[in-house]
Amino acid sequence: MTAQYAVFGQPVSHSKSPFIHRAFAAQRSETLTYERIGPAEEDFEEAVRTFFAEGGKGANVTLPFKERAYAMCDVRTERAEVAQAVNTLWMEGDQLHGDNTDGPGMLADMVRHNNWKILNKRVLVLGAGGAVRGVLNCIFDAGVKEVVVANRTLSRAEELAQHFSERGDITAVPMEDLAAQESFDLIINGTAASLAGADLELPVSLLATGVYCYDMMYAAKPSPFLQWASDHGASTSDGLGMLVEQAAESFYRWHGWRPGTVSVIQALREEVSLV
Repeated sequence: MTAQYAVFGQPVSHSKSPFIHRAFAAQRSETLTYERIGPAEEDFEEAVRTFFAEGGKGANVTLPFKERAYAMCDVRTERAEVAQAVNTLWMEGDQLHGDNTDGPGMLADMVRHNNWKILNKRVLVLGAGGAVRGVLNCIFDAGVKEVVVANRTLSRAEELAQHFSERGDITAVPMEDLAAQESFDLIINGTAASLAGADLELPVSLLATGVYCYDMMYAAKPSPFLQWASDHGASTSDGLGMLVEQAAESFYRWHGWRPGTVSVIQALREEVSLV
Protein backbone atom coordinates (compact mmCIF):
# COMPACT_ATOMS: atom_id res chain seq x y z
CA MET A 1 0.00 0.00 0.00
CA THR A 2 1.33 3.41 -0.98
CA ALA A 3 2.05 5.80 1.88
CA GLN A 4 -0.72 8.35 2.34
CA TYR A 5 1.76 10.83 3.81
CA ALA A 6 5.53 11.07 3.88
CA VAL A 7 8.52 13.25 4.67
CA PHE A 8 11.21 13.76 2.03
CA GLY A 9 14.76 14.56 3.09
CA GLN A 10 18.38 13.44 2.92
CA PRO A 11 19.22 12.19 5.44
CA VAL A 12 15.75 11.43 6.79
CA SER A 13 16.11 8.30 8.92
CA HIS A 14 16.18 10.41 12.11
CA SER A 15 12.94 12.26 11.33
CA LYS A 16 10.31 12.36 14.09
CA SER A 17 7.56 13.31 11.61
CA PRO A 18 6.00 9.82 11.37
CA PHE A 19 5.62 9.68 15.16
CA ILE A 20 4.18 13.20 15.30
CA HIS A 21 1.59 12.78 12.56
CA ARG A 22 0.45 9.39 13.81
CA ALA A 23 0.06 10.90 17.27
CA PHE A 24 -2.04 13.72 15.81
CA ALA A 25 -4.29 11.24 13.99
CA ALA A 26 -4.69 9.17 17.16
CA GLN A 27 -6.30 12.17 18.86
CA ARG A 28 -9.37 11.42 16.75
CA SER A 29 -8.91 7.64 16.96
CA GLU A 30 -7.76 7.58 13.35
CA THR A 31 -4.79 5.91 11.74
CA LEU A 32 -2.66 7.05 8.83
CA THR A 33 0.34 5.80 6.94
CA TYR A 34 3.32 8.14 7.14
CA GLU A 35 6.75 7.13 5.89
CA ARG A 36 10.25 8.52 5.49
CA ILE A 37 11.50 8.84 1.92
CA GLY A 38 15.16 9.63 1.33
CA PRO A 39 15.79 9.93 -2.42
CA ALA A 40 19.19 10.59 -3.89
CA GLU A 41 19.56 14.32 -4.41
CA GLU A 42 19.21 14.05 -8.17
CA ASP A 43 16.00 12.01 -7.82
CA PHE A 44 13.98 14.31 -5.54
CA GLU A 45 11.54 15.72 -8.10
CA GLU A 46 10.81 12.36 -9.65
CA ALA A 47 10.28 10.81 -6.21
CA VAL A 48 7.72 13.50 -5.30
CA ARG A 49 5.88 13.12 -8.61
CA THR A 50 5.76 9.33 -8.17
CA PHE A 51 4.51 9.64 -4.59
CA PHE A 52 1.52 11.75 -5.58
CA ALA A 53 0.84 9.81 -8.80
CA GLU A 54 0.51 6.66 -6.67
CA GLY A 55 -2.06 8.25 -4.38
CA GLY A 56 -0.07 10.19 -1.81
CA LYS A 57 -2.19 12.75 0.06
CA GLY A 58 0.45 15.06 1.51
CA ALA A 59 4.18 15.37 2.04
CA ASN A 60 6.56 17.25 4.26
CA VAL A 61 9.95 18.33 2.93
CA THR A 62 13.09 18.85 4.97
CA LEU A 63 16.75 19.53 4.20
CA PRO A 64 18.09 19.82 1.59
CA PHE A 65 15.00 19.93 -0.62
CA LYS A 66 12.85 22.87 0.55
CA GLU A 67 13.94 25.28 -2.19
CA ARG A 68 13.51 22.60 -4.86
CA ALA A 69 10.03 21.79 -3.53
CA TYR A 70 9.21 25.48 -3.88
CA ALA A 71 10.34 25.42 -7.50
CA MET A 72 8.15 22.39 -8.25
CA CYS A 73 4.89 23.92 -7.04
CA ASP A 74 2.16 25.18 -9.35
CA VAL A 75 0.49 27.10 -6.52
CA ARG A 76 2.16 28.49 -3.39
CA THR A 77 0.85 30.19 -0.27
CA GLU A 78 1.91 33.75 0.42
CA ARG A 79 4.29 32.71 3.19
CA ALA A 80 5.89 30.13 0.88
CA GLU A 81 6.37 32.83 -1.74
CA VAL A 82 8.04 35.09 0.81
CA ALA A 83 10.26 32.30 2.13
CA GLN A 84 10.99 30.90 -1.36
CA ALA A 85 11.00 27.51 0.35
CA VAL A 86 8.33 24.87 0.88
CA ASN A 87 8.03 22.22 3.60
CA THR A 88 4.41 21.12 2.99
CA LEU A 89 3.03 19.69 -0.27
CA TRP A 90 -0.39 18.49 -1.41
CA MET A 91 -2.33 18.09 -4.63
CA GLU A 92 -5.52 19.88 -5.62
CA GLY A 93 -6.73 18.52 -8.92
CA ASP A 94 -3.64 18.25 -11.06
CA GLN A 95 -1.82 21.12 -9.39
CA LEU A 96 0.92 20.72 -6.79
CA HIS A 97 0.43 23.15 -3.88
CA GLY A 98 3.09 24.25 -1.40
CA ASP A 99 3.22 25.99 1.96
CA ASN A 100 5.92 26.86 4.50
CA THR A 101 4.86 26.21 8.10
CA ASP A 102 8.25 26.73 9.78
CA GLY A 103 7.61 30.35 10.78
CA PRO A 104 4.19 29.78 12.33
CA GLY A 105 5.61 26.73 14.10
CA MET A 106 8.46 28.64 15.68
CA LEU A 107 6.28 31.58 16.66
CA ALA A 108 3.70 29.29 18.28
CA ASP A 109 6.44 27.62 20.30
CA MET A 110 7.93 30.91 21.47
CA VAL A 111 4.66 32.61 22.35
CA ARG A 112 2.33 29.80 23.46
CA HIS A 113 4.67 27.24 25.00
CA ASN A 114 7.46 29.48 26.29
CA ASN A 115 5.31 32.56 26.96
CA TRP A 116 7.97 34.85 25.52
CA LYS A 117 7.04 38.48 24.87
CA ILE A 118 8.69 39.54 21.63
CA LEU A 119 6.69 42.61 20.59
CA ASN A 120 9.03 45.57 19.98
CA LYS A 121 12.10 43.46 20.70
CA ARG A 122 15.53 43.72 19.07
CA VAL A 123 16.33 40.37 17.40
CA LEU A 124 19.57 38.76 16.29
CA VAL A 125 19.31 35.86 13.83
CA LEU A 126 22.40 33.69 13.38
CA GLY A 127 22.63 32.12 9.93
CA ALA A 128 21.17 32.95 6.53
CA GLY A 129 20.16 29.58 5.08
CA GLY A 130 16.81 28.10 4.17
CA ALA A 131 15.78 27.58 7.80
CA VAL A 132 16.15 31.28 8.54
CA ARG A 133 14.45 32.32 5.31
CA GLY A 134 11.41 30.30 6.35
CA VAL A 135 10.89 32.11 9.66
CA LEU A 136 11.84 35.76 9.09
CA ASN A 137 8.41 36.77 7.83
CA CYS A 138 6.70 35.48 10.98
CA ILE A 139 9.25 37.26 13.15
CA PHE A 140 8.15 40.52 11.59
CA ASP A 141 4.48 39.47 11.93
CA ALA A 142 5.10 39.27 15.68
CA GLY A 143 5.87 43.00 15.74
CA VAL A 144 9.57 42.96 16.54
CA LYS A 145 11.37 46.31 16.41
CA GLU A 146 14.53 45.35 14.56
CA VAL A 147 16.22 42.29 13.05
CA VAL A 148 19.95 41.82 12.52
CA VAL A 149 21.05 38.81 10.44
CA ALA A 150 24.61 37.60 11.06
CA ASN A 151 26.33 35.08 8.84
CA ARG A 152 29.88 33.96 8.13
CA THR A 153 29.28 34.64 4.42
CA LEU A 154 28.07 38.24 4.51
CA SER A 155 26.62 38.21 0.98
CA ARG A 156 24.00 35.63 1.99
CA ALA A 157 22.91 37.73 4.95
CA GLU A 158 22.77 40.81 2.74
CA GLU A 159 20.57 38.97 0.23
CA LEU A 160 18.15 38.02 3.01
CA ALA A 161 18.09 41.55 4.39
CA GLN A 162 17.29 42.90 0.93
CA HIS A 163 14.58 40.28 0.39
CA PHE A 164 12.81 41.17 3.64
CA SER A 165 13.55 44.92 3.63
CA GLU A 166 9.91 45.84 2.99
CA ARG A 167 8.80 44.01 6.13
CA GLY A 168 10.71 46.18 8.59
CA ASP A 169 14.08 47.26 9.96
CA ILE A 170 16.55 44.54 8.96
CA THR A 171 20.32 44.69 8.47
CA ALA A 172 23.10 42.21 7.72
CA VAL A 173 26.44 41.89 9.50
CA PRO A 174 29.34 39.44 9.28
CA MET A 175 29.57 37.02 12.21
CA GLU A 176 32.99 38.33 13.19
CA ASP A 177 31.60 41.86 13.72
CA LEU A 178 29.05 40.89 16.38
CA ALA A 179 31.17 42.26 19.21
CA ALA A 180 30.44 45.75 17.88
CA GLN A 181 26.66 45.26 18.17
CA GLU A 182 24.47 46.49 21.00
CA SER A 183 22.69 43.83 23.05
CA PHE A 184 19.64 41.91 21.83
CA ASP A 185 16.35 40.85 23.47
CA LEU A 186 15.98 37.67 21.37
CA ILE A 187 18.71 35.62 19.70
CA ILE A 188 17.75 32.84 17.28
CA ASN A 189 20.31 30.28 16.14
CA GLY A 190 19.49 29.07 12.64
CA THR A 191 22.97 27.80 11.77
CA ALA A 192 24.04 24.20 11.40
CA ALA A 193 26.50 24.63 14.28
CA SER A 194 24.11 22.86 16.66
CA LEU A 195 24.05 19.76 14.49
CA ALA A 196 27.83 19.68 14.41
CA GLY A 197 28.18 20.44 18.11
CA ALA A 198 30.24 23.48 17.23
CA ASP A 199 30.68 26.50 19.45
CA LEU A 200 29.71 29.81 17.82
CA GLU A 201 32.05 31.77 20.15
CA LEU A 202 29.63 34.63 20.68
CA PRO A 203 30.42 37.69 22.82
CA VAL A 204 28.48 37.91 26.09
CA SER A 205 27.77 41.57 25.31
CA LEU A 206 25.05 40.40 22.90
CA LEU A 207 22.83 39.35 25.80
CA ALA A 208 20.42 41.99 27.08
CA THR A 209 18.85 41.68 30.52
CA GLY A 210 15.99 39.18 30.26
CA VAL A 211 17.17 37.90 26.86
CA TYR A 212 15.55 34.91 25.15
CA CYS A 213 17.76 32.48 23.21
CA TYR A 214 16.18 30.01 20.77
CA ASP A 215 17.90 27.22 18.86
CA MET A 216 15.93 25.99 15.84
CA MET A 217 17.52 22.54 16.25
CA TYR A 218 16.90 20.08 19.07
CA ALA A 219 18.88 17.31 20.72
CA ALA A 220 18.99 15.19 23.85
CA LYS A 221 21.29 17.70 25.53
CA PRO A 222 21.55 21.49 25.10
CA SER A 223 23.50 22.69 22.09
CA PRO A 224 26.70 24.68 22.73
CA PHE A 225 24.69 27.81 21.84
CA LEU A 226 21.97 27.09 24.41
CA GLN A 227 24.52 26.03 27.03
CA TRP A 228 26.37 29.32 26.53
CA ALA A 229 23.12 31.26 26.80
CA SER A 230 21.97 29.39 29.91
CA ASP A 231 25.35 29.84 31.59
CA HIS A 232 24.88 33.60 31.24
CA GLY A 233 21.33 33.73 32.59
CA ALA A 234 19.26 33.70 29.41
CA SER A 235 15.86 32.03 29.04
CA THR A 236 16.42 29.24 26.51
CA SER A 237 14.51 26.86 24.26
CA ASP A 238 15.45 24.36 21.60
CA GLY A 239 13.41 23.68 18.45
CA LEU A 240 11.48 20.59 19.53
CA GLY A 241 8.29 22.59 20.08
CA MET A 242 8.79 24.26 16.70
CA LEU A 243 9.08 20.83 15.08
CA VAL A 244 5.73 19.75 16.50
CA GLU A 245 3.99 23.07 15.85
CA GLN A 246 5.07 23.26 12.20
CA ALA A 247 3.84 19.68 11.81
CA ALA A 248 0.50 20.66 13.35
CA GLU A 249 0.19 23.45 10.80
CA SER A 250 0.87 20.97 7.98
CA PHE A 251 -1.64 18.54 9.49
CA TYR A 252 -4.27 21.29 9.59
CA ARG A 253 -3.55 22.10 5.94
CA TRP A 254 -4.15 18.48 4.91
CA HIS A 255 -7.00 17.45 7.23
CA GLY A 256 -8.88 20.66 8.06
CA TRP A 257 -8.62 20.28 11.84
CA ARG A 258 -5.92 21.37 14.24
CA PRO A 259 -4.44 18.75 16.59
CA GLY A 260 -3.31 19.35 20.14
CA THR A 261 0.45 19.70 20.50
CA VAL A 262 1.30 19.75 24.21
CA SER A 263 1.05 15.99 24.79
CA VAL A 264 3.03 15.27 21.61
CA ILE A 265 5.81 17.65 22.64
CA GLN A 266 5.94 16.00 26.07
CA ALA A 267 6.10 12.51 24.56
CA LEU A 268 8.87 13.54 22.17
CA ARG A 269 10.77 15.30 24.94
CA GLU A 270 10.77 12.07 26.96
CA GLU A 271 11.90 10.07 23.93
CA VAL A 272 14.70 12.50 23.06
CA SER A 273 15.94 12.53 26.66
CA LEU A 274 16.44 8.76 26.46
CA VAL A 275 18.62 8.93 23.34
